[in-house]
Amino acid sequence: MEITLHARGPVDCREVLPGGFRIRPIVNLSSQSPTCCRQIPQMRALPRMTASSDYPRRRSRRSLIPKTNRSTPRGFSPGQQIGTSTQKKDQEAIEDGDMVSRSSEKTILETKSVTVSSFVPTQKNTDDLEEEIEGTESVEGKVLSSNPTKISNRIDTDELEGDKIVEKEDENIARTDNMVDEKGDKVSNHDGIGREVSPVEEEDSMSIISSETGKTESLQQTVFDVEDQTENILGDMKGLKDNGVDEEKVVEESSEEERTTGHVENVIDLSVEEETVVEAKPEIEVDPEIHKQILNKTLDEEQVVDRSSEEERMTGHIENVVDLSVEEETVVEVKPEDEVDPEIQKQILNKIAEENVSSGKKIFFYPQVMKVDQPCQIFLNRSISALVNESDISIKGAFNDWKWKSFTEKLHKTDLHGDWWSCQIHVPKEAYKMDFVFFNGGSIYENNDFKDFHIDIEGEMNASAFEEFLVEEKRRELQKLAEEQAERERQAEEQRREEEERAGREADRAQARIEVEKRRQALYHLIRQAVPSVESLWHIEPTVFKEKDMVRIFYNRSSRPLAHATEIWLHGGYNKWTDGPSISERLSRSDKKDGDWWYADVIVPDRALVMDWVFADGPPKNARIYDNNNNQDFHAVVPNCISEEIFWADEEEYIYDKIQEERKLKVEAAKSKAEKALSLKAETKAKTMKSFLLSQKHIVYTEPLEVQAGREVTVFYNPSNTVLNGRHDIWLRCSFNRWTHHAGPLPPQRMASSEHGSHVQATVKVPLDAYMMDFVFSDREDGGTFDNRNQMDYHIPVTGGLHKEPPMHIVHIAVEMAPIAKVGGLGDVVTSLSRAVQDLGHNVEIILPKYDCMNLSNVKDFQFSRSFAWGGTEIKMWFGKVEGLSVYFLEPQNSMFWTGCIYGGRNDAERFGFFCHAALEFLLQRGSHPDILHCHDWSSAPVAWLFKEHYRHYGLGSARIVFTIHNLEFGGQFIGKAMEHADKATTVSHTYSREVSGNPVIAPHLHKFHGILNGIDPDIWDPYNDNFIPVPYTAENVVEGKRAAKEALQQRLGLRKSDYPMVGIITRLTVQKGIHLIKHAIFQTLDKNGQVVLLGSAPDPRIQGDFTNLANQLHSSHADRARLCLTYDEPLSHLIYAGSDFILVPSIFEPCGLTQLIAMRYGSIPVVRKTGGLYDTVFDVDNDRERARAQGLQPNGFSFDGTDSGGQVMEQDWSWNRPALDYMELYHSARK
Repeated sequence: MEITLHARGPVDCREVLPGGFRIRPIVNLSSQSPTCCRQIPQMRALPRMTASSDYPRRRSRRSLIPKTNRSTPRGFSPGQQIGTSTQKKDQEAIEDGDMVSRSSEKTILETKSVTVSSFVPTQKNTDDLEEEIEGTESVEGKVLSSNPTKISNRIDTDELEGDKIVEKEDENIARTDNMVDEKGDKVSNHDGIGREVSPVEEEDSMSIISSETGKTESLQQTVFDVEDQTENILGDMKGLKDNGVDEEKVVEESSEEERTTGHVENVIDLSVEEETVVEAKPEIEVDPEIHKQILNKTLDEEQVVDRSSEEERMTGHIENVVDLSVEEETVVEVKPEDEVDPEIQKQILNKIAEENVSSGKKIFFYPQVMKVDQPCQIFLNRSISALVNESDISIKGAFNDWKWKSFTEKLHKTDLHGDWWSCQIHVPKEAYKMDFVFFNGGSIYENNDFKDFHIDIEGEMNASAFEEFLVEEKRRELQKLAEEQAERERQAEEQRREEEERAGREADRAQARIEVEKRRQALYHLIRQAVPSVESLWHIEPTVFKEKDMVRIFYNRSSRPLAHATEIWLHGGYNKWTDGPSISERLSRSDKKDGDWWYADVIVPDRALVMDWVFADGPPKNARIYDNNNNQDFHAVVPNCISEEIFWADEEEYIYDKIQEERKLKVEAAKSKAEKALSLKAETKAKTMKSFLLSQKHIVYTEPLEVQAGREVTVFYNPSNTVLNGRHDIWLRCSFNRWTHHAGPLPPQRMASSEHGSHVQATVKVPLDAYMMDFVFSDREDGGTFDNRNQMDYHIPVTGGLHKEPPMHIVHIAVEMAPIAKVGGLGDVVTSLSRAVQDLGHNVEIILPKYDCMNLSNVKDFQFSRSFAWGGTEIKMWFGKVEGLSVYFLEPQNSMFWTGCIYGGRNDAERFGFFCHAALEFLLQRGSHPDILHCHDWSSAPVAWLFKEHYRHYGLGSARIVFTIHNLEFGGQFIGKAMEHADKATTVSHTYSREVSGNPVIAPHLHKFHGILNGIDPDIWDPYNDNFIPVPYTAENVVEGKRAAKEALQQRLGLRKSDYPMVGIITRLTVQKGIHLIKHAIFQTLDKNGQVVLLGSAPDPRIQGDFTNLANQLHSSHADRARLCLTYDEPLSHLIYAGSDFILVPSIFEPCGLTQLIAMRYGSIPVVRKTGGLYDTVFDVDNDRERARAQGLQPNGFSFDGTDSGGQVMEQDWSWNRPALDYMELYHSARK
């Protein structure tokens, strides 16, 4: 059924234009609209239109891909719904009734008009979209205004119910019926120019095409307030006449063309969302002059339109498309593929689907060329997939080999032929490949037979560029994290300073109150004892005075200590000498007759309650004879002083301010000292790293010496000093991050000859995410003979990289640890090495027996951890922090370590064997997975074979065993068995490793045996922060510091204060330490007028007794130049290192030795015997210049050969900085 609808006209219009006057659309109109006319001379009634009975009814359009209600997952950016032919067809059928086919055939867009296809999703906000519609007619439901106006389209995003739409349209019909000519003229079906409009055309013109979403929407309401616009229209008409243009003539000419074409289609392209209402509102007024210019432009464009009229007559219809100028000078580009008809697109998808079905393919995607930054559709044929029986299907994927922007999205059944399911995915601009699988939300997957699905993406990105992009993203992320961390640390530091300042103020206030109370009590007793005068001795005139008054103090020196002094002086103060002597006045002789009176005029000090003074024969610092009233001084109360309450309140503030100032000075001094210490430490580490990089310069080095991430580096290699000596070609094989870099090893590179002698060179680009550069050398591209540094490979640290080396978990199992359980150098090594490795960023733990003789005062946060049963007893585990290290104390309840000593028991081997087994059991039961188990000397050697035999296959399999020999003289059998089972073995110096290489327990395992020099802990042995020496010093003030330490040492030991050379000896008195050479050196030093100090004890009672007799002899014959302290005294050892000029270390053999290293740290010259570590660390000033230069050092001491009785060393780094780097190389080598 059809009903007649009257087209809506201007409200309150009483006159119509004669002769079918109308204004043609303006093509390419700018965003600024002309002023709406306020008056219309004549207005003829607009034509009515017809619509089918279901015109008001609307329903949601169907989409090929239903929307999902799920939230958008990370990495998935859904695009706009893609229009299809089915979608378009459904929309036209709903909005245009039964005239779908005829309406769709007649809508053709002109090439001059800018048309946005229904397939183009845009980002424009339709709330702000303003469309310029000029001279449009209200024909068959199309919105065509009767004058040039700018319509602001507001999109109502709330969906309207069908009955609301019907209500609004009925209202429109009623209002249209009122738009009938007052003269009673019947409104006929015409188009405003006298031409009859067919019902088909009427129904055709009831749709509007969305320029953004491609959805056809019915225009619900268009209101133009013609009454308000009439005045402007009259003004515009007048402007046309003033320009010599006959508007009626122009209109008539255009009308003739339209009558020839037969019908006119005015298509307005609007951007609307699905089920929205577009309301056209009159725009604000525009300046009449601008309006006039736009109309003139319109007349010019009419001529262009007229020239195309001939072609339009041939086609049988004209399309006037309104230009949607959203912003001034905005051009909307339309892609050719976006103009595909939805029905055609559906046919294409069906064809693709049929082809994939016939070929047995499970998936396809559309568009068939996937591009970046665009949406795409993924289709799955459920019927031939593993999800054939599943009703809930999702896609899970990511981009670029699963490395970028993962996503999960539900699939929906499509209306394509077959069992095709689909979803839409947005492709990010960084993508070059999409990777995905399908699943049912649970455990059932369609993953392309475990190969996953992959789609290549067309764009500028590739795998190599993406890796660089990821590195750059990581750099930015790390930079941001670093900035955030720095800000957090700054805030935390600021808060810490504020809290410290607040606590300091409170402490200062409490101290001031305590000090005031002390002074109050002392002054109270003094005031009670004070008298105004002493007859015939002293008195004050006047007797009543106050602070700041001038008073005269009289003194009768008769029969006093100053009776014969030529001068008499008064040294005074106040309030029990609060500020010390603050008054100094010379007395004059008085003319009093009753004695020998003298006087001095004195000003009473400010805030004085009591005046204090004595008399002397001279001014301060020059007086020799005093009269101090029999050691009680003289005191006089100030009569008219301020009230005590006010005085003591002021005194508290005064003391508080003084204490605060002193505290601030101390804090600043400590801060300055700490900053300098850190600076010195950093400089030392930098020098050590440079030395480390140059240590193998005779074989390999780089330019620049410090390898920077992201830059090129040239590797220089000298094959003449390696196994590749004489080879014709040398090939470099390089990688990064200890051969674990994601890009894998670089291709072998043939090295070219260089200008540096026998070196060859090759250049390598270091990636930004590198932290270590790794390489080996060979004589052929495909392999051949390798130089891999005895299976250790060559490694050079990379600085400035985005990544840091992953931390290793290292566990030391040992029976000694300084300072809580120290007997010899082993305890120092365990503590110092662990601290140095921990400073490199690794996780270090120590397991130690809990001896009953252990000094727990140096253990922080000591607490019970857990207990477990093993070996027929309960074992308690304790935890604490020692020197910043995590230490676990193992205490078996079978009393094995309740012996009162560390060594010396008859069953030491049994005790320590039990400890080693229990330590491994603890790690197993705790669930630990250490990378390295480091055991030391014979006492923890059983760890090596117990791990391999009992624990390697039961939870601790990832660990590697490193075994260190500190002294081969003890426990050779245990050491040999540990060497057999260890993955790597070390000893404490290079020379000592050569000296013991022929030992039967070592010789079979030389391939895994390395010498790494021990070091000292630079924080424990630091003359700049040593509390046991009088003056802290560095290399800059070493002379001053050592002089003060020498004087303090002489004073403490009762030696003569002199500049004689001081020889220090700090050692255990054993045969190994060369005790016969020590005795010889003592007498030689005394014969040459030197001083000698010995500190040490002997575990052998016979040797202890021998040295006790020697001490008694020397203390009798050379009491002022020799002192033997036969005990252990840690503070005294620091003073001896600092105060001695020479330190003697005459060991018969010395695996490493720490004494000579500490001596050099304190600026003392070591005198050593050439053996073991002594030879590796001390370079004789006369004979070792070349050997020192090869190490990058200077001669630093004196050395001698044999066993017959016949600088600037402080700047050399003998800390654990370098050994820690060598041990880390060993740890990584053990894990290869």
